[in-house]
Formats: sequence, structure tokens, C-alpha cells
Amino acid sequence: MTDIEYEAKALDVDPVEMARRIIAAGGVETAPARVMRRYVYDTVPHVPGRWVRLRDTGDAVTLCVKEIHTDAVDGTRETEVTVDDFAEAAELLRLAGLTPRGYQENRRTSYALGAARLEIDEWPRIPPYLEIEADDEAQVWAAATALGLDLDGLTSINTTKVYHRYGIDLESITDLRF
Repeated sequence: MTDIEYEAKALDVDPVEMARRIIAAGGVETAPARVMRRYVYDTVPHVPGRWVRLRDTGDAVTLCVKEIHTDAVDGTRETEVTVDDFAEAAELLRLAGLTPRGYQENRRTSYALGAARLEIDEWPRIPPYLEIEADDEAQVWAAATALGLDLDGLTSINTTKVYHRYGIDLESITDLRF
């Protein structure tokens, strides 16, 4: 199923302070900090702004195609399915002729605030950021407002572009771990 992702990011956050703000605004932690791992693959043929991601969140393993159309809050499409096993899915993709361009890890703590899903993401080599995702744009802005965030300071760029802001070419890193 293809869904529009409605999301915005607050970059360079203090994870402890942001968690405090989320709880103070009435949010709840839905999953403690955990390491997530993923393989990323280019599509065949290669299409700029589109890639395949196999991700193990600790709770589930998903396979999806991400398509970035714009850097707007609603500029990403995601077609995702749940798979049973990370290693077996990676092997299936290998047998289908796909070779991962990279392996990546990040640490994520998850929260809910109203209708929004909030993720404090910590990635190697860059400062942590908050991702606000919801079912529509109004819910994203409502959560950001409840947290006292400057809406003009939020961005909807993808993680590759976040890395680029710090002078790092994420797509050239084949193994990104803590």
C-alpha cells in the first residue's frame, strides 16, 4: 500500500530536553530507545529520489520503496510491507539481483502526542533530530506547536539531505554504525 508521509523534522535537538517537552505536552513514550538497522538499495533502473529500504525496528521488519517528490511536509511516498525475517529478506533481495549500497544503524525513541507519532532519532556523525509524523499536515503542525517549536525552523528533508547539511555524503557510506 502506498501512503503519503506527512512529516517534519526539528534538527539538532537535545534528546533529554525534547523527551521532557513531549511528556510535559501530554505525550507518552511508546517505545524505549532501541537500535534500528537497515539496508538501503538503489532501484533498478536507478531513479533519483527513489530507493528500497529493508529495516528491522526491533519490533518488526519492513521492506519498502521510498519516493521523495519534494521536500514539503507531504513530499514523500512510501510503499511498505512487513516481512518475517531481516536476514532472509536480505537474501531474497540478493537473489533477485539487488545489492545493498549501504548498511545503516540509528537509535530511536518513540512517542505519541495527540494524533502524531514522534521519533527522537540519533544517527552516527550528526546531531539528534525529532521527527513528527501524522496522518495529515494539520496534525504535524499541531504537535509541533504543542512542543513550542518554531514552525519556520522545521524541515521535511530526508535523512540523506540532513547528513548533507553537515557536510557528509550519506550515500557514499557503505557501513554506518555507532
